[in-house]
Amino acid sequence: MYDQTTVSVDSSADPQEAGHRIDPVLARSWLLVNGAQYDKFAPAARSRADIVVLDIEDAVAPKGKEAARENVVRWLAEGNSDWVRVNGFGTQFWADDLAMLSKTSVGGVMLAMVESVDHVVETAKLLPDVPIVALVETARGLERITEIAATKGTFRLAFGIGDFRRDTGFGENPNTLAYARSRFTIAAKAAHLPGAIDGPTVGSSALKLSEATAVSSEFGMTGKICLTPDQCGTVNEGLSPSQEEISWAKEFFAEFERDGGEIRNGSDLPRIARANKILELARSYGIVVSEFDDQAVHVSAPSDTYHY
Repeated sequence: MYDQTTVSVDSSADPQEAGHRIDPVLARSWLLVNGAQYDKFAPAARSRADIVVLDIEDAVAPKGKEAARENVVRWLAEGNSDWVRVNGFGTQFWADDLAMLSKTSVGGVMLAMVESVDHVVETAKLLPDVPIVALVETARGLERITEIAATKGTFRLAFGIGDFRRDTGFGENPNTLAYARSRFTIAAKAAHLPGAIDGPTVGSSALKLSEATAVSSEFGMTGKICLTPDQCGTVNEGLSPSQEEISWAKEFFAEFERDGGEIRNGSDLPRIARANKILELARSYGIVVSEFDDQAVHVSAPSDTYHY
């Protein structure tokens, strides 16, 4: 009636170890690294980032684009397969970025300033079989996000909060951005994409980052852009099943088996799906469940914010 073994995990690698890359379908922390600063590439690769994204867009001034591309080519030629954030379609840099990447082992691209289906389609033509994260950063892009999500070539959606706020004049309060975040999640789900990637949190406050990651999770977003390696651990934890959620899932299945393993009421099927998802993700992320459960009371069912 239910299946707890639908996710295959490489047992030889520990997803919790620094430097371990997660399947981009499940990736939580997407670490941007300045493409002009080659010395930061290796430390980023050794960090707890699920995905490293070498940034040759906003992080690099126009006069430094060529040097940044050379850094990326050098890094990828050394056997690495990290991602690259490229300049938006229509800029003078876009075609050169893609021409450079077409000859490399790039793992995927984050395409800046996506505002229409054509931006993804034209990028996919030049980089066939390379996954594209569509970074939507403007009101125009948000108005077309459903079509962008459904476009062949779009792998995941990402929210470019900084440029979106500059474009719209919105503040940073979660309530202000609730509509925009909801649109990302709904568009991704409707197009059968992995969960959307939320924008970054600026600053060094661990509490602010933790609270911001909780907001991402609350809106059903399953990834988040990070600006420094030390943000990745907090983001990974905040976007992973908690010990309480894992305990609930295990308790639910134990209770279900005790009652004969048959559907008892209309709530069982959604709870089975939710519990399976929690346990699948816990295995994929290498989360070790404590064998010592001091919680004697029944664990409440968590919100179902985890999805592929």
